[in-house]
Amino acid sequence: MRKIKVPEAVVGSWEHAFHLAGNGKNKLLLMNKVKDEKCLSSYIGHRAIGVVYNPEHERFGNYVPTILPKRYDVFIFINETSALHHIHIQPNGNQIPETYPFGM
Repeated sequence: MRKIKVPEAVVGSWEHAFHLAGNGKNKLLLMNKVKDEKCLSSYIGHRAIGVVYNPEHERFGNYVPTILPKRYDVFIFINETSALHHIHIQPNGNQIPETYPFGM
């Protein structure tokens, strides 16, 4: 497991817009309530951070053109977060671990 410093959102992206509009607060959008809002009807870049993420390709490969109500039923914007910490567990010697054979 490794920590990655995520760059600031690209100006003009959904993430940047929510950051500015929310004054640093988290947001929850229920798309069935806001699907007809004109401000949500354009394709705007949405940063995709998942299993494969490379901050060096930030401007080119990590943003997906997205109309939020067409892609998601619910959208959660979390303005600031931190890395997860793994849980230390003692394996049961009588069972094969769920992560076998990779040991993740």
